[in-house]
Amino acid sequence: MQPVVRVTGGLARGSSRDRVNAFLGLPYAAPAIGGDRYRAPQPVVPWSGERDATAHGPTASQTAYPPPMDAVLPSSVVPGDDYLNVDVWAPAEGERLPVMLWVHGGAFVRGANSIPTYDGSAFARDGVVVIGINYRLGVPGFAVLDGAPTNLGLRDQVAALEWVRDNAAAFGGNPDDVTVFGESAGGMSVATLMASPAARGLFHRAVVQSGGATAACSVEDARRVSTEVASWLGVPATADAFAALHPDKVLAAQSAVALAIQADPDPQRWGPTVLSGGLGIMSQFPVVDGDLVPDVPLACIANGSAAGIPLLIGTTREEYRLFLVPTGVASAVTAESLPLLAARYGWPPQAVGTYAANRPDASPGDIACAILTDAAFRVPSTRLAAAQHAAGGTVHAYEFAWPTPVGDLGACHALELGFVFDTLDDGALMTGETAPQHLADEMHRAWVAFGRDGDPGWRPWAPDDQAVMTFDLTSELVQSPRGDELALWR
Repeated sequence: MQPVVRVTGGLARGSSRDRVNAFLGLPYAAPAIGGDRYRAPQPVVPWSGERDATAHGPTASQTAYPPPMDAVLPSSVVPGDDYLNVDVWAPAEGERLPVMLWVHGGAFVRGANSIPTYDGSAFARDGVVVIGINYRLGVPGFAVLDGAPTNLGLRDQVAALEWVRDNAAAFGGNPDDVTVFGESAGGMSVATLMASPAARGLFHRAVVQSGGATAACSVEDARRVSTEVASWLGVPATADAFAALHPDKVLAAQSAVALAIQADPDPQRWGPTVLSGGLGIMSQFPVVDGDLVPDVPLACIANGSAAGIPLLIGTTREEYRLFLVPTGVASAVTAESLPLLAARYGWPPQAVGTYAANRPDASPGDIACAILTDAAFRVPSTRLAAAQHAAGGTVHAYEFAWPTPVGDLGACHALELGFVFDTLDDGALMTGETAPQHLADEMHRAWVAFGRDGDPGWRPWAPDDQAVMTFDLTSELVQSPRGDELALWR
């Protein structure tokens, strides 16, 4: 018999398999279409009868990953109006169970809860209610337009958390025991939610995978990007003008401007906070608006915005290989160009020499990947860990170090996802066919334990005791891995 629950809006009929119930494509807000595409999320529109919740819902407006990234990163692009939806996986029996809300990544321009890697069945199997959300992406989610609220994608995330508060019990979940976890742009989102007054009290633990708390730009700099998109479209930078356009036309303009930023990362043109927040590879992300995001998230967190909330945080060892190896950029880096990159990105003076000395057999491209990994991911994560520790939150740190055999990617960005969700078969594009299941068992068990009681199973991290669980074929707790390199960034 198919399970039926009552949620905001009406009755929903899901599916059941192996004692796990799934309810897919449930709306947490009204369809954000037409003029509502650039308005705050509106209440769910009620329906009559039993809503079919056996298939994933539509996705936010986006394009699939282009070559060569499509060979390793899955896409899920499904048109439709009800894209502000959640997918829920829950044990068939139980009550007052811990809840984990998943925020997907994708540079704030791609991603969806329907990507197979994010299937929450393994979490539900292990006694956790997992809820994956979709939210507005790209221009509709993060542009600064006259007549539109700022940070609409984040406002969607807050609305989804409010939906969880109101509906978790219908799936056996405890609304007073919610962990929010996310990776990449999703990890940055979690850090921003930790800083946002609107999200306070809606979650009780946080997991930040490969995302720090500095990716927020000024309203003025974000407006520069939005104005450029408007110029490309030939319309004023207003909510009404953008709402009148077909979403695909806005997408095309958004993509054109993103390519322009990557081709010419000029701070005079785009604004320094755009480039520092995205390191030239992102064009849309949260803005410091003094409202939903009062300040740069790191500053808010250091001042106690998420005081006492347990935090699990970490990165992969070779994050930046995903961005530089498939595109051929890494192979084009020479020893002569490394100092030029150091000047362009503001690396510490000793960075090239220290990283090269620690990797005597590495190519110049490998060294660039290692330095950019720390600059964009490891250093921001460490600073967030320190800020939350100072604010009274218990911090556990990890590093994912297993190198994939696929495409010389190493332990690259997003590789850990199939291990966290215990969905290696669904993540084979990046992990390959021989990924170690015992490592997935280990990582997934740690995330379940953290979602259950805030303790993933190893000693907490502190500034004077930087204990980092290193996940590999043989995992071990390491004290301040590569501490000499990290110290360069202080």
